Amino acid sequence: MTSIVLIRHGAYNEGQVDGAGPHVDLGLSDEGKLQAQALADRLRLGKEIHADALYASTLPRARQTADILAPALGLSAVLEQDLEEWRSDDGTMDTNEFTTLWQSLSERDRQFHRFAPGCETTIEFSARVQSALHAIVKKHLGQTAVLVVHGGVIQVAFQYFFGYGDAAFRRAYPAVGYTSITHWNLPMNTSKWVLESSNDRHHLRRSA
Repeated sequence: MTSIVLIRHGAYNEGQVDGAGPHVDLGLSDEGKLQAQALADRLRLGKEIHADALYASTLPRARQTADILAPALGLSAVLEQDLEEWRSDDGTMDTNEFTTLWQSLSERDRQFHRFAPGCETTIEFSARVQSALHAIVKKHLGQTAVLVVHGGVIQVAFQYFFGYGDAAFRRAYPAVGYTSITHWNLPMNTSKWVLESSNDRHHLRRSA
């Protein structure tokens, strides 16, 4: 059995460093740290995931979440740039400006629009993440790999495992809450993946 367990990072802060420069990921908020610890407690006490490898996006919110989970899994995180969230802008565009531009584009044009020089389109983002997932799957056949990533990465994972095209997400898309677990299995002697669970956040309900 091959298992890929996708965990979204906890809640985080975003803003300028010392009030200057572009908006960047400032790491987990206090709430996010509590969310990650609740999941770590669940993994340690429940022993439901016996991981062979732990990967994390290099962005602070994912890296810090992985650091909290690592002792519960008995592993150190391997940082992987290709598991980062969509590199949609360079941090100089505020949310309202981005949203206005996004809404001005047709659904088709959004896939190919580059919102800032050096950043990627959604098509490029999907290709990057699916390539990273495929490499990890190939490396860990017969094992369990845990990936601490982002909401967008988990949505792209549905494209990879189910073979969805972009059009599917114009009708519906998977919910991905902070520190949620989305678990895929590939049974032996088959090429069909099984979605065991999605957006599992029971640890947050218990800690509420």
